[in-house]
Amino acid sequence: MDIVVINPNTTAAMTARIGEAARAVASPGTRITAVNPPDGPVSIEGYYDEAFSVPGLLREIRRHDQGISPTAESGAGAPSTAVPGAYVLACFDDTGLDAARCATAAPVIGIGEAAFHLASLVSGRFSVITTLSRSIGAIEHNLMRYGLAARCARVRASEVAVLDLEAPGSPAQARIDAEIALALREDRAEAIVLGCAGMAHFAAELSARHGVPVIDGVAAAVKLAEALVGLGLKTSRVGGYAPPLAKTYQGQFADAAPR
Repeated sequence: MDIVVINPNTTAAMTARIGEAARAVASPGTRITAVNPPDGPVSIEGYYDEAFSVPGLLREIRRHDQGISPTAESGAGAPSTAVPGAYVLACFDDTGLDAARCATAAPVIGIGEAAFHLASLVSGRFSVITTLSRSIGAIEHNLMRYGLAARCARVRASEVAVLDLEAPGSPAQARIDAEIALALREDRAEAIVLGCAGMAHFAAELSARHGVPVIDGVAAAVKLAEALVGLGLKTSRVGGYAPPLAKTYQGQFADAAPR
């Protein structure tokens, strides 16, 4: 099967790292293509950034549904031209997730929702360690929307900017490590969810160090995407996730008009 992992920001180095994390857990026979849009914010840190990342995200889905995407990179030769079996949205805020599910017949998994659900399956209560404090509100909103707020002990900020996760010599991992220690002691957390796709490469080491499940949303979403494809399940086309109605879009969004 083909799974396209979309990083909604425009930082190619982060996209490459996310692709590596996805391929590390993918089953034999699953082809991962990791992409990011050419237009939009270099990182998504708050509601304003989210709004400007959604058009590029939806254009990537359209390109791949048509079997072509000039921004694609993959770990197995040339970019795939196969229509994807599923999409993974690699922004922990699940940016544009509802719109993406309307835009394609393939299942779409957000890494935030995936991580929360897996954490609830392996612990009674979990804490989330995110980047900046400004992200806490969006994550708490999503937890309530997904019906999992009662299972989350606390959403904590490590006060690490998203792009610092990629910077050589960054104190990012040390700060995340310290927040995990506090979560286990103060929140009585039984598992930890890493609240940014750029943290994916820390998960295994942090889990071994602290002796609890540390869940990376990229890995969680890839495995759930494989399960949905394997079961032949797709997003419902009835109700809120029905395809968009055909109409004219004006100006710079003319090419995005539903047909």
